[in-house]
Amino acid sequence: MQESSLERRLKNEVGRLGGMALKFTSGVTGVPDRLVLTPKGKAVFVEMKAPGGRLRPLQAKRKQQLEALGFEIYVIDSIEKIQSFLKEVFL
Repeated sequence: MQESSLERRLKNEVGRLGGMALKFTSGVTGVPDRLVLTPKGKAVFVEMKAPGGRLRPLQAKRKQQLEALGFEIYVIDSIEKIQSFLKEVFL
């Protein structure tokens, strides 16, 4: 499955649960792909990858920077990880 298919699936599933999975563009290289907003006011970042894909070094650095600020960052590369993410963040 391609990264774009997984990203579309995430967006649809988050919407089905009443949230938003916004494409995140900040002008800063290496930031996560999506900003997920829940109906309960929670915001988390999601980096989408093709199955088995890994973070590039700059993406790993940005992940560490955001985590140091207290944000949650998820790396998703499968349907199973989408389901796990949804259970953890929305339930």
